[in-house]
Amino acid sequence: MADTPLQRPVTRRRLLGTAGATGLALGVAGAAAGYTAAAPSETVTPLTLVGSRREMFHVKHQPGITTPLHARGHLIAFDLAPGAGRKEAAALLRRWSQTAARLMAGEPAPAGGHDTGIALDAGPSALTVTFGFGHSFFARTGLEKQRPVALDPLPEFSSDRLDARRSNGDLWVQIGADDALVAFHALRAVQKDAGQAARVRWQMDGFNRSPGATEKPMTTRNLMGQIDGTNNPAPSDEDFAARVRVPADGDPAWMAGGSYVVFRRIRMLLDDWEKLSVAGQEAVMGRRKSDGAPLTGGTETTEPDLERVGKDGDLVIPLNAHARITRPDQNGGAAMLRRPFSYHDRHRRRGRARRRAALPLLAGRPAARLRPRPAQARPGRRALGLHPARGERPVRRPGRGAEGRVRGAGTAGGVAACPVGGRRHEGAAHGD
Repeated sequence: MADTPLQRPVTRRRLLGTAGATGLALGVAGAAAGYTAAAPSETVTPLTLVGSRREMFHVKHQPGITTPLHARGHLIAFDLAPGAGRKEAAALLRRWSQTAARLMAGEPAPAGGHDTGIALDAGPSALTVTFGFGHSFFARTGLEKQRPVALDPLPEFSSDRLDARRSNGDLWVQIGADDALVAFHALRAVQKDAGQAARVRWQMDGFNRSPGATEKPMTTRNLMGQIDGTNNPAPSDEDFAARVRVPADGDPAWMAGGSYVVFRRIRMLLDDWEKLSVAGQEAVMGRRKSDGAPLTGGTETTEPDLERVGKDGDLVIPLNAHARITRPDQNGGAAMLRRPFSYHDRHRRRGRARRRAALPLLAGRPAARLRPRPAQARPGRRALGLHPARGERPVRRPGRGAEGRVRGAGTAGGVAACPVGGRRHEGAAHGD
């Protein structure tokens, strides 16, 4: 007997219904510097391991969540255009699904009428495209009753200085690839597919270390030079699903198996950070800079001894060290899967005497933190707000005899609901 509408599982397609497709190509301006290059070799060289890596679009869980960190990434949010609603959103999701499936397979995508050709010479390069719904999406589409309570905005914390223009949004897209042109190709396709249905609200571009840059696979480093992501939950962990996925009996039912993304754009004041000695930086983090091992010894994965006291009678890992205050057992068991990128915007002059002022580097770490309930972000974020190792915290600078401050802040953020992935038997055209 066929399923009744109430018996059918709710998917992205059924959440939004069906509709026709419309599109309008968007323009882009740019400039290039001319130069003379050597003639390309006539020898046919197979794709390297980087270019040939392919991630599947039609999987149970959306790609780009447990995928290894990419070398290049784009985070982008859209708002539905004035007058656009559920019909236009459904058509847009179908276009995006078709485009993402083709691009992730290394195929051209005729977004907006034709493929741009940006990535014609490259393989898939582990490209992933991940989609999510923001809090405001549901009101815009008349689906308020389907909106998860978990999408309620998180409170600002003491170290946050959030810019509303670069936060939130109706729709959230994460693009990642191990090649910059492949990632940008996908970005342009997503933007063009938006057509008249949606407009870009904000965009963040990021990077990580390229695959193969190190002699052996290693945890990536951030722009502070610190190994970043040591204690990330791993898919092989027994409790991984409980930490990252919405349970089968979660509410609403259409989010079962999905994840919530908490996005934060973190500003690092690298000029201040780099004035600290290596010992001072290690005291802030509670870990050695060279290999990420805790200050109490061992390797990167060794559990830190939080009770160990040094010869001077002080704790080896300070009370406000990042390695201490962000541990799940220090935050009611709250854990998260972090997918960070580094960014570098520009230099900005500071102070009234501009000619004499220092030029602080605007750089940092836009991070997508995934968890089954966004509220789990609160204990960890509250810890960083009260004792923020990367926010605002007193740091004793050895040899200075006084406390300085390494200041940084969350400058943008938001929450998005990322449901389960699209299933091939329902078709990419359905936007599932």
